[in-house]
Amino acid sequence: MIAVDTNLLVYSHREDSPFHLAAKPLIDSLRYGAADWAIPLHCIHEFIGIVTHPRIYARPTPLAIAFTTIEIWGAGQNLRLLGETEAYLPTLREVAVSAQRVGPQIHDARVAAACLYHGVRELWTADRDFSLFPQLKTRNPLVATEAD
Repeated sequence: MIAVDTNLLVYSHREDSPFHLAAKPLIDSLRYGAADWAIPLHCIHEFIGIVTHPRIYARPTPLAIAFTTIEIWGAGQNLRLLGETEAYLPTLREVAVSAQRVGPQIHDARVAAACLYHGVRELWTADRDFSLFPQLKTRNPLVATEAD
């Protein structure tokens, strides 16, 4: 299962993003595909906070539209939202300690731990900080590689 990080969700949603034209088809390929895909709930929270923030955007996304966007992503019935349980805590500990993530950096550790806990095979992200978690395979699908 592929999981998607906040930045790609924002790029896909915000038409004023310089990466919108590249990110939207990527998200749509997951939405309309047959395979399950995932978004960690942490990324859902962050997506809402970013796209609705008036200090980030001159015309922020209205809150209702942000939630509608999430509902549209899930309309294909193949989106899995990845949450936390008590059993996930050892995974978070392993990921955070091995990467020495503290303070606000713990957010990325939470995303990585949720992905690992739920068996995600690859996280799509434009955030290079996820390279600090070698347990989780990551890929920036906005950048062409030799394998593409």
